[in-house]
Amino acid sequence: MDYISLYMFLAVCLMLMFGYPVAFTLAGTALGFAAAGILTGHFDASFLAALPGRIFGTMSNDTLIAVPLFILMGVILEKSRVAEELLGSMAKLFGTMRGGLGISVVVVGMLLAASTGIVGATVVTMGLLSLPSMLKAGYRPSLAAGTICATGTLGQIIPPSIALVLLGDILSNAYQRAQLKMDIFNPQTVSVGDLFVGALIPGTMLVGMYILYLLVYARLKPNAAPAAEVEHTTAIEIMKGLLPPLVLILLVLGSILSGAATPTEAAGIGASGALVLAFGKRQMDVARLREVVVNTMEVTAMVFLILIGAAVFSLVFRGFGGEELIHQFFMDLPGGVVAATLIVMLVIFLLGFILDFIEITFVVVPIVGPILLTMGVDPIWLGIMIALNLQTSFLTPPFGFALFYLRGVAPPELTTGAIYRGVVPFILIQILAMVALWYWPAMATWLPALLKN
Repeated sequence: MDYISLYMFLAVCLMLMFGYPVAFTLAGTALGFAAAGILTGHFDASFLAALPGRIFGTMSNDTLIAVPLFILMGVILEKSRVAEELLGSMAKLFGTMRGGLGISVVVVGMLLAASTGIVGATVVTMGLLSLPSMLKAGYRPSLAAGTICATGTLGQIIPPSIALVLLGDILSNAYQRAQLKMDIFNPQTVSVGDLFVGALIPGTMLVGMYILYLLVYARLKPNAAPAAEVEHTTAIEIMKGLLPPLVLILLVLGSILSGAATPTEAAGIGASGALVLAFGKRQMDVARLREVVVNTMEVTAMVFLILIGAAVFSLVFRGFGGEELIHQFFMDLPGGVVAATLIVMLVIFLLGFILDFIEITFVVVPIVGPILLTMGVDPIWLGIMIALNLQTSFLTPPFGFALFYLRGVAPPELTTGAIYRGVVPFILIQILAMVALWYWPAMATWLPALLKN
């Protein structure tokens, strides 16, 4: 009975692998175990009395308002052909060099990540727009597929990222709990804005590593990434495609970095700016606006329903003593905090093969976050490490969601095997980025500390 909390966690993973809805699986499994525990006298029903307060806290959380606003911003930009114009401008800029189309995809993916923060929208959009052009230009199919999938996942680490918003809220609560456990009654805080700032250097570094890989690949295998034939254009035409999204990105991130707006307020600025941009390009009408609102509502409802299910799960998990069990396990490890952090990162990486980033964020991070923070791990560094790790989960077969997104829009001649082969080098690049951040934590912590000072 001491390990019943772990059995509950394994039961959730098993049910999810069978394809049951995430939110109902989390809540249903937890309530089933709680009912059995109450009947056998191994669970205190008073733990469930905290559930209404948890749900009301989620509903009234100002930070989480940023989620639907950033989703709205991303969906608007997806429907307003911004990506198409960006890709055309970048292809004209880089397309004449070997590997240039791949570099264009990476740069556009970075800008879309900084504009939308939605992985699925980026992968599908880039797959529809750039994959035919890359294959037509003679790119090796696996390279084209891997580049598009990996680039689409940049929305996980480059702000404004939905993953960073959710991680920031969870780590903020975990950091306060950890400090109270250490008898610090005037706790410091960590915010979503801190994670946004901390992600800038690692996110930029990852983009640079992608581009470096493409340059080296094109150098070693010129026929696999040849130069493309592009129309001659002027700098003014290129800037027409680049300037609007760049201005929007600077408005959103600049307002956060300068302290002029919170991430939630900046999300409102971004959504309003995206609407102005869409109407200015005459790419938005009443019918399309209705579609945008419905899509935003569907994604937002999914996220918050999972959050409520995770709240039920974490309460029951704590009621069965799961948090104390894991805390004791980590404290007994011979390697201390280093070994504990390594195990957590390995578990998150392995869970990424079967679970979505939202499930891992809502289920795993609330359990292990307070324990690691109590052991002295920096919250900003931990958040960025987890975000990079969760980004990798989009690429890892067999259930990497970026692979499914691309498979859904790819032509029949691009095989699933080619997609899997193409993402392997990018998975290794992301692991290398995590290793670099492990050895140089200042990559994530230096800029937030500088701006605070």
